[in-house]
Amino acid sequence: MSHEMSNTPRPLGDVENKLDPDVKQVRDDTNTMDDFQGPGQAQEILAPFHADPAFDGKMHFVNNALDEIGWTGYHWKLFTLTGFGYAVDALQLSLQGIIAVQAVYEFEPSYQKGLTIALYVGMLVGALFWGASADIIGRKIAFNISLFICSIFTIAAGAAPNWVVLGLFVALAAFGAGGNLILDTTVFLEYLPSNKQFLVSCLAAWWGIGCTLAGLVAWGFMTNFSCSDPTATPYAKCTKASNMGWRYEMYTMGSIIFAMSVARVTVIRLQETPKFLLGQGKDAEVVANLKSLATKYNRSCSITLEQLEACGVIHTAHAKRVFSFGELWIHVRSLFLSKTVAYTTVLIWLSWSMIGLAYPLFNVFLPYYLSSRGVSFGVTSTYETWRNYALVQVCGIFGPILGGYMSNVRVLGRRYTMVIGALITMAFFFAYSQVDSQAQNVAYSCMISFTLEIYYAVLYGFTAETLPSAHRATGNGIAVAFCRFMGAMSAVIATEANTQTSAPVFICAALYGALALCAFLFPLEPYGMRAS
Repeated sequence: MSHEMSNTPRPLGDVENKLDPDVKQVRDDTNTMDDFQGPGQAQEILAPFHADPAFDGKMHFVNNALDEIGWTGYHWKLFTLTGFGYAVDALQLSLQGIIAVQAVYEFEPSYQKGLTIALYVGMLVGALFWGASADIIGRKIAFNISLFICSIFTIAAGAAPNWVVLGLFVALAAFGAGGNLILDTTVFLEYLPSNKQFLVSCLAAWWGIGCTLAGLVAWGFMTNFSCSDPTATPYAKCTKASNMGWRYEMYTMGSIIFAMSVARVTVIRLQETPKFLLGQGKDAEVVANLKSLATKYNRSCSITLEQLEACGVIHTAHAKRVFSFGELWIHVRSLFLSKTVAYTTVLIWLSWSMIGLAYPLFNVFLPYYLSSRGVSFGVTSTYETWRNYALVQVCGIFGPILGGYMSNVRVLGRRYTMVIGALITMAFFFAYSQVDSQAQNVAYSCMISFTLEIYYAVLYGFTAETLPSAHRATGNGIAVAFCRFMGAMSAVIATEANTQTSAPVFICAALYGALALCAFLFPLEPYGMRAS
């Protein structure tokens, strides 16, 4: 499908023709529900490729209802609470980079990149587990308990007595956090009116907030409660008593994550998303869910149970037995339901794999690189090192905001916003390898943090928007699992390439060039379309 074709609202084509006349009439009667859409409502992104006309017909009604209700205070709450998950995911990645050096000084392990591998293994398993479970048993349970699990083991990691136990707790905390990138985009998107779908990309601003929070706390604790490199001073020993900074960091971050987990179950009583309920065949609950939201915020909602039932029974969302291999297989198989959808799925997974290597090489190992270049740049204190780290993370907050805005401009859309973000990031990476002063170091690091988040944020949104709702969490979970696997591989690459040289910088630059190419090749453009 061409880019121009995907942006043009049109009828449901072959799928529409498979519906009986009564269903077509009911659908036609709803085309006047959304004034902002104007004549001819936007089409669902995957409608031309879906094999289940009942599913497509019902999805059309649900999207009509969400558009009719529009943006409400409930969505503001969701934006914040789902944003917590982004922040926590970022926290876990940042924490590993922040504490690793000091933990190595204290425990003197034989393999110093072990924490990185433990982190990404935990996140990989978490992505697969929470992704699949969200499609099988629902989004609500995972949304409510994943942050709690993460908080408990983050706090426990601060009390780790040795390197192995620290790695175990880091992996378990990462398991709890590992599903949040999947759950947050899924939950938020499946409640959004179609003209606000671009906000899924803006949600990634919370990622920068999480990194910034970790960096600011590290600026205080790591500066004042860390021992120096024991190998630099003969007979020096880094003891627990002289190296409490990284432990204070973990205690503080774990407590903040715990507060976030409590807020998720007290500020809002999340109901299962209407699109998940739709795939479950619970039409009455779908209608009740949407009408309850409309009533609470004094909005109109014209959807009826009769409209949904007239579309027929959905046969493609689940297997006969929920807890079976067949159930899991149907969620994976449906990601390849046509050539276009399969091509999109493969490119999404490839993109996540490459970003999974590029991002940690820059972000997770940034403290190593900044520290190693500190002397030549005139940085003589840990205070300046962690101040610089915090400044870099602050800049990452604003990239997703710009990316979300750009992706909602017709001439750019999601695809070309990703292309631009990736290419600019590639250029800054190449330039960064040549910096020779402290001012340049900070400036280029901040610009890279800003521009790479333009790409990353829109990739988050694009992934959620182009996957079918009944299988969205599974497809997204596999994508993020590829990302985590390559993150683990980044530890091996960083060991061989040496993070104290510019080699990882050149690797990152090349990867972002490849990401730009993948974005250009995506056959679907969600701009002007409605998520299925």
